[in-house]
Parts: sequence; C-alpha cells; structure tokens
Amino acid sequence: MAEQKTKEQAIKDYGAESIRVLEGLEAVRKRPAMYIGSTGKDGLHHLVYEVVDNAIDEAQAGYCNLINITINKDDSIVIEDNGRGIPVEKHATGKSAMEVALTKLHAGGKFDKKSYQISGGLHGVGVSVVNALSKKMIAQSKRNNKIFEQVYKNGGKPEGNVKEVRKTEGTGTIIQFWPDPEIFTITTKFDYDVLTARFRELAFLNPGVKITLKDERDDKKTDFFSTEGLMEFIKWLNRSKNALHKPVYFKKDFDHSTVEVAIQYNEGYNEGIFGFVNTINTVEGGTHISGLKTALTRVINDYAKKNKMMKNISVQGDDVREGLIAIISLKIPNPQFEGQTKTKLGNSEIKGFVDSIVTTALSEFFEQNPAIAKKIVQKCSSAAEAREAARKARELVRRKTAMSIGGLPGKLADCSSNKLDETELFIVEGESAAGSGKQARDKEFQAVLPLKGKILNVEKASPTKVFSSDEIVNLITAIGTGTGETFNIEKLRYGKTIIMTDADVDGQHIKTLLLTLFFRYVPQLIEAGRVFVAVAPLYRIKKGNESHYVYSDEELKKKIEKLGGKPDVQRFKGLGEMNPQQLWETTMNPKERSLKKIKIEDAVEADNIFSMLMGDEVGPRREFIESHAKMAELDI
Repeated sequence: MAEQKTKEQAIKDYGAESIRVLEGLEAVRKRPAMYIGSTGKDGLHHLVYEVVDNAIDEAQAGYCNLINITINKDDSIVIEDNGRGIPVEKHATGKSAMEVALTKLHAGGKFDKKSYQISGGLHGVGVSVVNALSKKMIAQSKRNNKIFEQVYKNGGKPEGNVKEVRKTEGTGTIIQFWPDPEIFTITTKFDYDVLTARFRELAFLNPGVKITLKDERDDKKTDFFSTEGLMEFIKWLNRSKNALHKPVYFKKDFDHSTVEVAIQYNEGYNEGIFGFVNTINTVEGGTHISGLKTALTRVINDYAKKNKMMKNISVQGDDVREGLIAIISLKIPNPQFEGQTKTKLGNSEIKGFVDSIVTTALSEFFEQNPAIAKKIVQKCSSAAEAREAARKARELVRRKTAMSIGGLPGKLADCSSNKLDETELFIVEGESAAGSGKQARDKEFQAVLPLKGKILNVEKASPTKVFSSDEIVNLITAIGTGTGETFNIEKLRYGKTIIMTDADVDGQHIKTLLLTLFFRYVPQLIEAGRVFVAVAPLYRIKKGNESHYVYSDEELKKKIEKLGGKPDVQRFKGLGEMNPQQLWETTMNPKERSLKKIKIEDAVEADNIFSMLMGDEVGPRREFIESHAKMAELDI
C-alpha cells in the first residue's frame, strides 16, 4: 500500500510547475554540446569559427576583405572585421538590434536572404551561443563613424545598454570573449596550429580576403591571403607529393548557386577529397561529394573507352581516386546540414546537380587537354590492374589464414568475450612486449596481437604490396572490418583498437606507421572513435614500500621534489622491461590507465601531415620538424 501511495504522490507532484522553460541563453549552457559538438578542445575552437564565419558571410556578401584574430595572454580572443558592423538601431522588441542578435537564439540576418544570399552561419545561433558559453564578452559595432559597445557577463547577461563609446572611421565588428572555464573544464587555451589550419582553408576558399592571426602569448603572427583560390589550395595540398599534371579547375553557376572544383593527381596511392559548403568544411562528406565521385568515375571510363585506352577492364571508384586530390566548394542558399556543427551536407538534389555539372565540365576539359586526360586515364588504369593484383594477393593470404582457427591470425591471443562495447585489441611490437601483454591482460575482454618489427610504410607502398604484407593482413583480419569500399563497421570484432608501443624513438616510429595505416586504409575506424594509443610510463619511483609511476621528465622532477630525499628511480626503455603486474597496473587496467583517443580533427591538415612525414619529399618534412622541434618530447 505504501508503494501505491508513493506513486500517487509522485503523479500529484508532477504538475505544470514541473515543466521548466529555459529562457534566453540558459538552454545553451544547460546542453552546450547540442550547439558546438563538445565542451572539449573541438568545441572551444568552434566558438572562434562561429564568430569568424559571420565575418566570412560579410565577405561573401561583398562588404568585408579584412579579418584580424588576436589571441591574448589572458586566454581571451578578439575577432575584428571591416564589414558593415552589427546593426545597433532599435529593434521591434524595444531593445538594440545588437543586443537581440547576441542574446537571442535564432536571431540574425541570415533568414530572409535580403542581407545574405549565401551564409555559413545559417542557423542564427552562432555568436549568441558564443556569448552564452563565455564568462565575459565585449561586442563593438563600427557604424555611422561611431563605435557602439555592449558588455556581457556570466553567460550572456548584458551589463547595460548598447552605448556609444567613441568616434571612428570605417565600419566593422569587434568581438572579444573569454571562454567560461565552468563549461570548458578541459581547457580554455586556444591552439594556434588548430586555428592556423582553419584560417588557411578560409583564405583559399575566399580569394581576396586577408586573414591575420596573431598570438600575444608567443609573439607569433601569420597572414593568410590567396589570389587564385582553389588553384592555390590544391597546389598547397599536393606540395609534399609529385603531381602528375597541372590542376584541373572549373567553376559553374546553377540555380542561384555556385560549384567550384579543383582536381590534381599525384604519383602516390592515397586519395584526398575535401568538401566545403559555404566555406564550412564538411568533414563527413555528403551529397556534393557523392556527386563528384560518381561523375569522376563515369567521365574517366567514358573517355578511356571512347579513345580505346583500356582493354578488358573498367575502372572503379577506388581506382579513380588513387593518387587523387580534389576540392569541391559549394555555395548554396539553403544548405541542409546535419547538426549545428555542420559536418555533413544532406540536400538530396545537390548530388544530381554536382554530378551533371562535373560530368559536362570535366568531359570538356578532357577533350581540350588530351595530354592531361591521357595521364589521368593511365594512372587509373594502372590502379585497376594493381587492384586486381591486390585482390589476388588478399585471396592468397585468406587461404593461408583460413588454416588457423576461425580464420584469425595464429599469433592473436584472443579474448573470450564477444561483447563489442567491452572488448579491446592491443597491438604490440616484439615477442618480449607480447609476452608481458599476454600475461598482464584480462583474458575475458582483452586480446593481444604481436607484430614482428616495423610494419610497411603504406604512404610509399602500392595496395598490391600492402596486401601482400602478412603483418598488415593479420592486423586487418583481426579487426574484422575490411578496408576501402568493402569496409563494414558491423563486422568490427573489438570495441577498442589500442596501439601499445615502447616510449622510445623506435616505439614512436611504429606508432606513426600504424596510424598511417589506419588513416589511409580504415579511416572510418578513427572517425568512429575506435582507435586509441596506450600511454605507458617512462619511470617508476620507489621510496620505501611505495611505488609511483610517472609519464614524463617534467612529472618525474616534480614527483622527486614532492617525495624528497633520494628515491630509487627506474627508467622503462620498453614495455618488455615491465613485469606483467606493472604493465597491468600502469597501462592495461581500465581503472588506472590513460588512453589517447585518435581523432581526425581536420582532414585537410591530417592528410598533409601524413604525406609530409611519411612520404618521399624531404624538404617539407625537414621544415616541419625544424618548426615543431621545440614542441617534441625528447627521449633522453
């Protein structure tokens, strides 16, 4: 009876007063990830992009050609443009239009298409969300030879009305904000390199607009400016590779929209197709990418058959995209993105439009440039032949591995559980580390796959050679998903794939080789958040009966100072030097260990770095290493 009364009381208590309305920007602070994707490093930088995207909208409307961004020493950031400035006149609500735009969701000039035909900040929640997630924001608008200002604190609450602060010349908008550490608990510090990658893209996508990034913390400054747009962009992307021909470029208008495409093949084997919609990097692709891929395959096949350039073989999508770098930039009035962070385009009609435009433009280009067309067809034909050879190599390996239990690699020490969410595959190098790992693991949910030495550098190898490598095939077989167009996430055998290598130079090299393999052949695994790197300790500090593990030289110094005296310090040069109990406690026990999740934060930059570090061109690699040397962790 008591239980019945409890339920009745609960029903009675749940009345109209229980339905809470989140006013103004309160909803954003309650569920920030809904608006910016996360409250980690990605979400922090997304705040900057929301403000800069508004300046880019002004540029695309023809009113802005200069954007200055400054990172201050106090972790605030200032974004200034020379656009028209935010309107400050009285709005229908009775408040200044600037206050309405910066404190109300879905309030902005992006909806009626009179102020902006094309816009990246489509949802009208951009800067108001930035305001909501800042402990302080100062907005200034330069209009009518005056600067108008309003200050907001504690999540977007105005400190007073919009007021005139001084006279000025010109027009524009200045936004300064301090991210709220209560929201961004991991970090509130902006990463110069992350911002650099995005602003470089924006400069290429908006020729004639100068973007300047300045960092007051380290006294650094970089200017971004492009005159040739996508033509310069694709040359920059291919700068670490040997290009086969001059870039193919075309730009077409359709139905109040514009599509720009740049294509250039190189001598390598990896593809890179980068899509942008209203300058937003659609890292998850979408209908514009699908249309480009379909047209490219069709045009190359048709041209080859028409000119009798291929015998008894047709090129497939994978063949066409081998060694391809392509950029497609779309500017459309009503893009349908998936989520506020805009990572995938969903407009169904766009696939047909892009397919038709690319087919016509590329066919015309091939007819007018037969020498380039011939090089491209020969490249694709060679890829098709190599694909067939690789298929035969895979079949041969499958027949060999089928002899082991369940078709799995013989060296794999599998786990007993088949529950995806709890299982883990540790990839280790060498018999010593494998021995420790197999003894240390929990056999219920942890599997161990040893590799023999350093795997093949897939950045320099053809698919035929890649799939002839026993170590690589064993690894792909253990993971279970397949690669390329046959990739199927439903066949994934382990919830986590964890790279566990030594902390020395060789271990770092092996880790890089494995990450290159994952990025080039199973990038979907990274995108799904399934690839991790185990963080092994460098030292064990023992004082009395207590042992402490530390993971860097800096941490070692601090720990010794804290402990005092002269504790016993043991340096681990490799995983094999740890006994199984130590390896379990520090690196494999889910309750104690640290794992780094591998993410493709920026596909353009990731492709560039892998090509640079693992490719044939020495110059760009040397330049990268020299410029990042101070940031490296030294192995002493």
